[in-house]
Amino acid sequence: MRFVAALVLLPLTLGACSNSGLRDMRNSVKGPDEFMIQPAKPLEQPTSYNALPPPTPGQGNLTDRNAMAEGIIAFGGNPNATGGPVPGSDAALVQQASRFGVTPGIRQQLAEADADFRKGKARFTQIKIVPTDRYNEAYRRQALDADAAARRWRNAGARTPSAPPAE
Repeated sequence: MRFVAALVLLPLTLGACSNSGLRDMRNSVKGPDEFMIQPAKPLEQPTSYNALPPPTPGQGNLTDRNAMAEGIIAFGGNPNATGGPVPGSDAALVQQASRFGVTPGIRQQLAEADADFRKGKARFTQIKIVPTDRYNEAYRRQALDADAAARRWRNAGARTPSAPPAE
């Protein structure tokens, strides 16, 4: 009887240890992606149904939110100034940020390099007995040890902000 109980409890115990979280780089679900759903503004009754704009299939509507504009407002910017030239008030910022040169298409290059890196790291990750956090596994060598870095800068005599003790 104990042997049967052990056979039942052992897989349950091992199953409870698996928690891949949001960083599992595989998409094992064939259903819809819940992160693609955007909340909408609350519905409001218009003052006049004749004053509503005509429907535009495939385009935005009155209840759609504009996440980019909301983010710009949250950081104190002007959402109407997006997409245009850099305002003159930001010229010094742009000059400082680009003082070592600007690589055109850097975002695309980095995205392709990261996709190749993850593809190379994912070759042999399918053969696992116990579920692991694939994000940490793939980027382990690129992680920064914050405590060691702070200690190194302090030993070099640099002023560093206080931080909670290492656990």
